[in-house]
Amino acid sequence: MMNLAHIAPWLQKTGAYGPVTATLDWCEVNHQFSPYIAEMANTFSNLFTVGISLVGYLEAVRQGLPSRYSSGYTGVALVGIGSFFFHATLLFQAQLADELPMIYVASMSLFLLWDSQPGFGLKKLRTKFLIVLLVLFDILFTWSYMVYRNPIYHQVIFAFLVISTAFRITYILKLTNARVRIPEQKKGRSSDFSAPALPLGWPAAFLLEGHSWWHVFTGLGTYYMFIGIQRTTLSTKDDPKSYDVYYRFGLPHVSKNTEKARIS
Repeated sequence: MMNLAHIAPWLQKTGAYGPVTATLDWCEVNHQFSPYIAEMANTFSNLFTVGISLVGYLEAVRQGLPSRYSSGYTGVALVGIGSFFFHATLLFQAQLADELPMIYVASMSLFLLWDSQPGFGLKKLRTKFLIVLLVLFDILFTWSYMVYRNPIYHQVIFAFLVISTAFRITYILKLTNARVRIPEQKKGRSSDFSAPALPLGWPAAFLLEGHSWWHVFTGLGTYYMFIGIQRTTLSTKDDPKSYDVYYRFGLPHVSKNTEKARIS
């Protein structure tokens, strides 16, 4: 994660979008393959995140889960789309389309975990208070980040949200003794600095690009984290026996046992 222009200017090219305006320029050689795609591997690796989010969204809708969960998958997909355009253009506006949704999705995860009273409507005072708090936080961060364009600031806030999510899940699972049962797996069911990139051609430039693999594994990790959030919050807000975990397309999904579900 650095600006290669200060290290090896000959590696960089100016593409169709003009000079780089983003505050980050990753280690992949700029415009090696196309004047319209600044970082080819880092750009197209985001399609994995978009695709896995689409699968999660369709399964959540198919199972009839509360809309807050399908909305969460939509948010993760937006992160992937924003990151696609960020790495394709290296423009600051596209960088915002990547980094702001990261904060929005992370803060929404905390909303899901703190809105722990039974039922999934929006009429409860606690739910309304959390929604207002969520919206105010996102607006305040958006304004502050556009004023203070320091990527370290974004990374610190994002890390705080992710760590807070981990602590909240731990609290729910251990201290409140949430009855989350992951069934045994059966058929169809379960419960800094880096060196500058060399101007390599296809396919080595794709297979050896570390940040593109980061997109793949963080997309997968985010998906699994969201499945955990779904299963945990559904079990605290409703009867845990009303839900199960199954595998489809090689990925875990939360299912609703229709005959047992008592969602209000």
